[in-house]
Amino acid sequence: MEARAYLRNTRISPRKVQIVLDLIRNKPVDTALATLDLTPKAASPILAKLLKSAMANAENNHNMDKDNLYVAECFVTPGPIMKRIMPRAQGRAFRILKRTSHITIVLKEKE
Repeated sequence: MEARAYLRNTRISPRKVQIVLDLIRNKPVDTALATLDLTPKAASPILAKLLKSAMANAENNHNMDKDNLYVAECFVTPGPIMKRIMPRAQGRAFRILKRTSHITIVLKEKE
């Protein structure tokens, strides 16, 4: 039995999210939440909210005990990229890539 939570098209680069996800993988949810609260990264509040959503899904939809939950899987995949143009010198135009992310967190119960 597992509980999942997804966050789609988040306006943050997958590379930045991956650093924080590596910190909480295979940790109990209370330890993972504490880690996210104390990590000074832009992805931390986003992931904390997503983790709380996954905990609520586990408790309400799957009748799992929230004291025995741990982060079984967590991964990020790149979403659509918004392409923007920045004017540069002598009439040139440089492209700016505004990257987005799809984030997934899977919780399971310890046995």
